[in-house]
Amino acid sequence: MAVKLRLRRMGRKKRPFYRIVAADARAPRDGRFIEEIGYYNPIADPAVIEVKEERALYWLQQGAIPTDTVKSLLRKKGIILKFDLLKKGLPPEKIEEELKKWEVLQIERAKREEAKRAQAAKAAAKKEEKVEAPQEAEPAETPAEEETPEKNETQGTEASSEENTKEEQN
Repeated sequence: MAVKLRLRRMGRKKRPFYRIVAADARAPRDGRFIEEIGYYNPIADPAVIEVKEERALYWLQQGAIPTDTVKSLLRKKGIILKFDLLKKGLPPEKIEEELKKWEVLQIERAKREEAKRAQAAKAAAKKEEKVEAPQEAEPAETPAEEETPEKNETQGTEASSEENTKEEQN
């Protein structure tokens, strides 16, 4: 029996919530499954990924093939790294050491991303301030100038259209 690790869609319309399951490859997406090994909530900010690590490793060792999305989620949790290290036959001490290095790298990556977001927010705030200041000054000066020509133009066009209709009737 070919087993896959895949997402099972839950939740209501436009509000997805997924369960990560081990299922027979021939079963429908939201149908029968063998075991639930976690869940994924993409709506939450940041997205919530919860996986039973022991069971995920068990199914990977049994030959279950994760879908691309599930593989990505397992990679974010470090389970794929641990599986690869186990497959290489490394001792448990070495595996723990590698996982700690990976966790440090993940923390550094999160800090860099947070710094980028903060910098982008500052840049956007400065840009909005620059855009708002000139717009507020200009509308105060221009409405007085624009009102008089519009009235004259509308009166002129009405008069000329009346003259045109009189000439056509004659």
